[in-house]
Amino acid sequence: MRLSGSDLTCVRGGREVFASLDFAVTQGEALCVTGRNGAGKSSLLRIIAGLLTAAGGTIRLDGGDAERTLPEHCHFLAYREALKPALSVRENLRFWRDFLGGGTGTSCAGSLSAVGLERLSELPASYLSAGQRRRLALARLIAVTRPIWLLDEPTAALDADGQALLTGLMRRHLQSGGLIVAATHDPLDIPARELRLEP
Repeated sequence: MRLSGSDLTCVRGGREVFASLDFAVTQGEALCVTGRNGAGKSSLLRIIAGLLTAAGGTIRLDGGDAERTLPEHCHFLAYREALKPALSVRENLRFWRDFLGGGTGTSCAGSLSAVGLERLSELPASYLSAGQRRRLALARLIAVTRPIWLLDEPTAALDADGQALLTGLMRRHLQSGGLIVAATHDPLDIPARELRLEP
């Protein structure tokens, strides 16, 4: 599997964020997108995920499931977690598992256990700390198997144990043939190539 972008241009609010951008990443590889605030790191992930339309250029996926769109190959973990505060931790994960096409990963209970949230599974999500909310977002990566991970500031709000957990998840994903595109200010403890965006 190979994900690539060619001559990409992003315009937001009438401002050109980046132009003539090329990248490629293949299965088993990670690409870290770096740059200052406003350089377009999150926008690039959103374009790949199908949440933004590029003003120019193309995104291409070779070797994926021909019956699925590019966004259907992707997990997109945004900087802010999309949680319903009134639902329990388990209910939030079950919602995302079903929405993303569950049954292709680990059970909800197993996913919550893997990220250390099994004892909080019945607690309303509104009671979670920022780090616990991030762990719940990571549980989605385990509950539904998708080959492309798009991670926006994945270490944000995670303590040392949480960062070690994330590193283990990313390493296993790459070893199983997945690929990762991560927008980050902080270095990730995995082998990765860098794509630096300049505003």
